[in-house]
Amino acid sequence: MTLAIEDYAVIGDCHTAALVGRNGSIDWLCLPRFDSDSTFGSLLGNERHGRWLLAPADPSASSDRSYFGATMTLVTRWKTAEGEVEVMELMPHGNRRADVIRRLRGISGSVKMRQELKIRFGYADAMPWIRQIKSSESPGIVAVAGPDAVVIRGPKLRASGKTHYSEFTVSKGETVDLTLTWFPSHRHVPGHIDVDSAIESTHDWWNQWASNWNLPGGKWDGLVERSLLVLRALTHEDTGGIVAAATTSLPEQWGGVRNWDYRFVWLRDASATLKVLLGRGLRSEALSWRNWLLRAIAGDPADIQIMYGLGGERELPEQTIRSLPGYGGASPVRKGNGAYTQYQGDIFGETMIALRAAREAGVHEDRFSWPLQRAILRFVEKNWQRPDHGMWEMRGQPRAFTHSRAMLWAALDCGVRAVHEFGLDGPEERWRSLRDRIREEIETLGFDTARGSFTQYYGSSGVDATLLQLPQIGFIDYKDERMLGTVAAIEEELLHDGLLLRYRTELSDDGLPAGEHPFLACSFWLVEQYARSGRLSDAENLMERLTGFCNDVGLLSEEYDTVRKLQAGNTPQALSHLGLVRAAVAIAEASAQTGDSCA
Repeated sequence: MTLAIEDYAVIGDCHTAALVGRNGSIDWLCLPRFDSDSTFGSLLGNERHGRWLLAPADPSASSDRSYFGATMTLVTRWKTAEGEVEVMELMPHGNRRADVIRRLRGISGSVKMRQELKIRFGYADAMPWIRQIKSSESPGIVAVAGPDAVVIRGPKLRASGKTHYSEFTVSKGETVDLTLTWFPSHRHVPGHIDVDSAIESTHDWWNQWASNWNLPGGKWDGLVERSLLVLRALTHEDTGGIVAAATTSLPEQWGGVRNWDYRFVWLRDASATLKVLLGRGLRSEALSWRNWLLRAIAGDPADIQIMYGLGGERELPEQTIRSLPGYGGASPVRKGNGAYTQYQGDIFGETMIALRAAREAGVHEDRFSWPLQRAILRFVEKNWQRPDHGMWEMRGQPRAFTHSRAMLWAALDCGVRAVHEFGLDGPEERWRSLRDRIREEIETLGFDTARGSFTQYYGSSGVDATLLQLPQIGFIDYKDERMLGTVAAIEEELLHDGLLLRYRTELSDDGLPAGEHPFLACSFWLVEQYARSGRLSDAENLMERLTGFCNDVGLLSEEYDTVRKLQAGNTPQALSHLGLVRAAVAIAEASAQTGDSCA
C-alpha cells in the first residue's frame, strides 16, 4: 500500500538521502549521490521495486518518531504488547563512504523484529546477484548488479524468492546494529563500519554546524531549525551544489503527468538557500556555493543554464523510467529535467543577489568572482529585452514575464551597489541608467492601471505568485499602494481554499494539462508580505495553518492538497522550507516593531 508523502522522514549524509516511512521501510534511496539511480525505489511503485523494511513482527505495533536533537538522525520508538524497542537511523557524515545505520535498542520487555530486504538497482531495472558473507564476526550479504554493489550486515538473512528476510528478538538492554554500505562493484567489499564512532562523530558534526546559526525568536523556531537542517542536508558536501529536493517524480497532480526530477541544482533555489543561510549567520556555505557557481557557469554567460547537476554537469536530458510505474500510478517517472534548456532571465538576478549577500556577509571577492559578475551584467545589458519562460518553467511561448524583468533590474542594482558601496570596478552610471530604464518599462508595461496591479507578463491582466517577490528584492516597498493592489489581485485570482496557486494552469500556456495544488512556498511568501505590510494578524493566522501541514518530524513537500489533506510533489522541498524560514523571520521582525509577541 502506498504511504502518503507526509508519512516519510528523511535521513542523509550531505551526499544523498533516504526516505523512511512510518512503517519502518526505506522506500527511496539513490546511491551514492542524490541523482544516482535508485537502489530502493518502492516510493515510485510498490515493494517489488525495492525497499528495506525493519519493524516489529506484530502488525498491531504502534510507533512515534522524532529527530535526535539538531541532527538528521531519525529515532523511532515501537511499542508492542511484549515490550518497547528504539530504532535509530542515520547516514553517517564525513566518513567518505555511503552507509546507512539502523541501530536497535531494547527499552523494555522483548520485541520480535522483522527485516525484509529487496535490493533493486537501476530504478528497479537490475535484479542483483546476491551471495552470503561467510564470517562469524560480521555476517551479511553482498548484492551486485552492473556498477553497483552493497553489503548489508546484521542479523542473518535468508532468501525466499527474490526477497531476503530475517526475524530476531531485541530484549531490554540489548543493542542490535544493521548496516548497509554501497561500493563500486569492481572493488573489494568494504570493512564493517564502527557504528559507535560513526554515530558520535555524525552527531558532533551536525550539532557543531547548528551551533553557528541564530534563530529569529518566536513560536516557530523549532520548525525554522528543522528547515535549516533540511537545507543543509540537501547541500552536497563535496561540490557545494544544493538540490531542490531529494526525490524525483512525486506528483503535483494525482495520477497526472506533472512529475519532475528535482535532484538537481537550480540557480534560483540554490541562491535563495544561500541567502537564507547567510541571514541566519551561516557563512561557510557561501564560499562553497560560490565556488560551485564559478565552476558551473565558467565561460560565456550566454551559456548559463537555469539548473545544473550536482557537480555542475550541463547535460540533464529528460528520460522516462519505464521500470517504475510511478507514485500512485502517476506517470511518467522522469530522470533528468528538460527545463535545463530553457532561458529564464530571472536567474541572473537571483545569482547576483546571492553573491551580493555573500559579499555583504564578508565573503571576499577573489580574482574570479567579481569578473564573473561583470560578465553576467554584460550579458544582461545585451539580452534584457529577450522573452523567457519565467520562473515556473512554462513550456509554451516565451514572454516578457514581469518577475523576470524585475530580476534583471535586481541584477543591475547589485552591480551598481557593488561599485558604489564596495569600490569594485565597473561602469556604474551605465548600469544605473539601464536599471532605471528597466524599472520604467516594468511600471509601464507590467502594471495594469485599471486593476491597480502588476501583471504576470507584459500585456496580460492576470497575476502569478512570483509578483510577491518584487518587494523581497527591493524593487518596491511592501506597503506601496501598487504592491497592495497586486496582493489584492493575487488574493482574488490565486487563493484556493485559503492557499496560493502559482498561477492559473487552466488559463496558462505552460504546455501541460491543467490542474495542480496550492504551492506552499507561494503561501509562505504571502505570509511575509502580510507581516511586512502591517497585516500581522493575517500573517500569523496563515503561518499557523501552513506550519500545520508539516509532518510529524517537520518536513514539507512542494504542494498541499486541501481536499484530501495531503502533501503533494517532491520532498523534502527546499523552496518550501526556505519560505518557512523567511516567513518566520518576517513575523518575528514585525512583532518586534509593533511590540507584539508571536512566542
